[in-house]
Amino acid sequence: MTTISQAAGRSLRPSSGGFFRTLANGVTALFDRLEQRSAVKTLNELDDRALRDIGITRSQIEDAVYGQFKAELTRYL
Repeated sequence: MTTISQAAGRSLRPSSGGFFRTLANGVTALFDRLEQRSAVKTLNELDDRALRDIGITRSQIEDAVYGQFKAELTRYL
């Protein structure tokens, strides 16, 4: 049988699982951001013809890397 003091003691224990999960999510987000910045830098180093070959213009680089690119808009170029 569980007494009130035993039940209260269990609820006061620190939960490190949530902290480490949050820390891992933060580290993952940081690495994703660094990878995206690297992709933007690499695409900016390409010439306009190479960018046109992959279907984007220079002004669409960041939108394409960060996932905001609308492919249907390229038909108007």
